[in-house]
Amino acid sequence: MQIYEELKARGLLAQVTDEEHIREMVNSGKAVFYIGFDCTADSLTAGHFMALTLMKRLQMAGNKPVALIGGGTTMIGDPSGRTDMRKMLTREDIEHNAACFKKQMERFIEFGPDKATMVNNADWLLNLNYVDLLREVGACFSVNNMLRAECYKQRMEKGLSFLEFNYMIMQSYDFYYLYQHYGCNMQFGGDDQWSNMLGGTELIRRKLGKDAHAMTITLLTDSQGKKMGKTAGNAVWLDPNKTSPFDFYQYWRNVDDADVMKCIKMLTFIPMDKIAEMDNWDNSRINEKKEILAFELTSLVHGDEEATKAQNAARALFSGTGDAEHMPTTAVDPSAVIDGRISVLDLMVLGGLSTSKGEARRLIQQGGITLNDSKLDNVTATVDTEALTEGVVIKKGKKIYHRFTL
Repeated sequence: MQIYEELKARGLLAQVTDEEHIREMVNSGKAVFYIGFDCTADSLTAGHFMALTLMKRLQMAGNKPVALIGGGTTMIGDPSGRTDMRKMLTREDIEHNAACFKKQMERFIEFGPDKATMVNNADWLLNLNYVDLLREVGACFSVNNMLRAECYKQRMEKGLSFLEFNYMIMQSYDFYYLYQHYGCNMQFGGDDQWSNMLGGTELIRRKLGKDAHAMTITLLTDSQGKKMGKTAGNAVWLDPNKTSPFDFYQYWRNVDDADVMKCIKMLTFIPMDKIAEMDNWDNSRINEKKEILAFELTSLVHGDEEATKAQNAARALFSGTGDAEHMPTTAVDPSAVIDGRISVLDLMVLGGLSTSKGEARRLIQQGGITLNDSKLDNVTATVDTEALTEGVVIKKGKKIYHRFTL
């Protein structure tokens, strides 16, 4: 199976322009494609997986990825999928985040001469002259067409700032610039980016002629794609300091039964013939499928050793034997222990088991919290210094464990 057909078989393609030309270029290894990453945080999340694994797949097939860091577009903020305006970041914050992104991307993509390239659109967007941009690029865009784009529709009622309205033009200019300076002939992105990417394709064709084969292809995003990277209101980060390998493993181990095979197809590098075989497994093997998914993805991000530790810890906890060595652990600052005690509510917030004391209180009242194997029903419960020195374990629900020590 050639790479384009494999992408389709894995359910990764939603919409394309010039499909026959795209298929030919991708299958022959002639695609120079880019995917953009706006650096709104200092770590990529599990939600970026689809893009990262796609870049890896295409590079393995001989195509050349261009990883575009949105140092310039992040200063505007993409309104796609948003009901409010994004937080404005400083240039220093954006540069720091971009450096963190590159380090994480290197686990997926091989950078170097004639391999993958990383560029930052701040290098050209921040130097643009406003009037020149209006004359060169603005004249190619119809405001009427822009307002019909899905990325703007949901914001029109609450208010769309002129700052964000320019995002489509900036993203389109990225493709135009990359086409001219890097030979980039293809762009990929989530299907919520379709309007923005069509803008870039049309800009190239209008400025450089119809023979400029700029092509757009979008990754499939659906309800699972939108959930990816989020759990219990918190992001699932690729940075082990923000989401431990164990928690990362557990996130994928606990995906909905209905989504397991979809995630295996889209995100892992398990061969399609093996996946077809797994598709026919009896329903009693659903947990085996989940373990495979969790191990494969944890290994991709954190390596085989950490994936094995996480899997062993998860199996031990599930069997009830426990595995304190690899369990997510928070060292409590002694200053947080007042008069030799600290509340369980405070511990739950410190360990990320809840976002607030109010939420922690509700979880206890609903019977969802266990302290050292005993169901907790007292919202005023505390833990003393002696217990913390030995280590206490709080269990949230049936599958989330966290250890606390001094």
